[in-house]
Amino acid sequence: MRIEQYSPANFAGLKALWEEAFPDDPPRNRAEHAIPAKLAEQPELLFVAVDEGAVIGSIMAGYDGHRGWLYSVAVKYDREGEGVGRALVAHAEDALKARGCLKVNLQVRDGNPVVGFYERLGYTVEPRTSMGKEI
Repeated sequence: MRIEQYSPANFAGLKALWEEAFPDDPPRNRAEHAIPAKLAEQPELLFVAVDEGAVIGSIMAGYDGHRGWLYSVAVKYDREGEGVGRALVAHAEDALKARGCLKVNLQVRDGNPVVGFYERLGYTVEPRTSMGKEI
């Protein structure tokens, strides 16, 4: 397995991964919308884990000069437990550190069992209210 910057050759594999990992995501988060939007802003912070030519994981990062963010962290179900997610998070954190980022945030939907995964990586649940608005 290797982690590389996203390229258009990865689109079909990344789309299939996101459909598996995020089946209930709203249309704005689907690959057809999210990937072109990311490629327009900090495309170097979209990474895929590839094994034998197949996309098996993804992570998207962003940095606004104040905080870093992690998005769309996904690993194919049949590859969970192999360290793919851990490697992706570390890779994205390193890319953010190289930009001068001192703190990384992420959001997890209520009830998602992945919270324990992030806690094992040193993330903590912070007392915040997450707010959003579609525009």
